[in-house]
Amino acid sequence: MSHDPLFEPLAIAVLTVSDSRTLAEDSSGDYLCQALAAAGHRLADRALLPDDRYRLRAAVSAWIADPAVDAVIVTGGTGFTGRDSTPEAIAPLLDREMPGFGELFRMLSWDEIGTSALQSRALAGIANATFVFCLPGSTSACRTGWERIIAAQLDRRTRPCNLAALRPRLRE
Repeated sequence: MSHDPLFEPLAIAVLTVSDSRTLAEDSSGDYLCQALAAAGHRLADRALLPDDRYRLRAAVSAWIADPAVDAVIVTGGTGFTGRDSTPEAIAPLLDREMPGFGELFRMLSWDEIGTSALQSRALAGIANATFVFCLPGSTSACRTGWERIIAAQLDRRTRPCNLAALRPRLRE
């Protein structure tokens, strides 16, 4: 945990989307919870829901409506199967999309999984002054997203710029 006076811990909610896993078997959600805590952030809430766009939208809507939640990370449901509905559930909630997130995630994934990276519909944006990130469901994808993008952007010490420093201005 960070004790740097320039570091501002955020409250982050984690949602796992899966038709087949339980919380006890959720290695991706476990990884994200451990990683955000190790970075000095606080787990605001955690849930696991099946691939149902309306249930996903309702859960994320509740979090973005809560002023105590600074960010939401969703893992799973970003592929192309008939049940994968995370982008369709979350995109309508976003006030502003962050297209560079998905592009950067797929670029970094290329080094790890080659052309399979094109099967990820990872996305991010801002909804009601809350950062929302949607990652694929594998633990390795969560590790790539957190360690190579999200952790630095949710840390106001990251230079030359970061998302965390924008938080006070998101409601302008």
